Amino acid sequence: MHGTFKSLTRNTALERALGNALEGETRFDAFTRGRYSTDASIYQIMPAGVVFPKSEADVQAALTIAAEHGVPVIARGAGTSQNGQPIGAGLVLDFSRHFNGLMAFDAEARTATVRPGMVLEHLNARAKKDGLFFPVEPSTQSRCTLGGMTGNNSSGARSLRYGKTVENVIGMRALFHDGEAFSLDDGPVGDNASTRARDLMSRLLGLADAHRADIEAIYPKVQRRVGG
Repeated sequence: MHGTFKSLTRNTALERALGNALEGETRFDAFTRGRYSTDASIYQIMPAGVVFPKSEADVQAALTIAAEHGVPVIARGAGTSQNGQPIGAGLVLDFSRHFNGLMAFDAEARTATVRPGMVLEHLNARAKKDGLFFPVEPSTQSRCTLGGMTGNNSSGARSLRYGKTVENVIGMRALFHDGEAFSLDDGPVGDNASTRARDLMSRLLGLADAHRADIEAIYPKVQRRVGG
């Protein structure tokens, strides 16, 4: 029996630009892309490439370059999602390999500052030394990352008592699709955000207010909303 195989098309221009700009590794080979084409769901989508950022500068550069090439970006932690959240035809940023450290831990204030790729169990191993734990407990806590939990608004067995991820995140530093940075915290909307982020959030709240009656009448009354 004889067979032929077609090579998977690679975006060589994007590959070269990322390779020249990033400290972290970039992978565009078929094997790596194939591994990142699935998660814990039934879906499979081949990405354009995979980046392993080592710093915020790497993340910003990857976002900027992807935007310049018209390629969407998918942030990925452990890939434990069951609905295809961390897969897509764009550029995958795997935060779990390098961008995964604990930046600060304050036992007295009961707060921690982490990189998005930090595994929940690793955070809890540190918190346990002071008799503490992060109160959101998904069944995948031995491998799921804090960034993925935030994106999914993860819950767990004791979420009725301690709340979901949304109730346990004080603030975050984020980036727009083109690499521009902004911050979100628990103050009034937009207090610590960039002008661009503040304008975007104001417009979104305006839309919600304009359609509030319809939303309250039609949207299902569920405990956990996972809209991103």
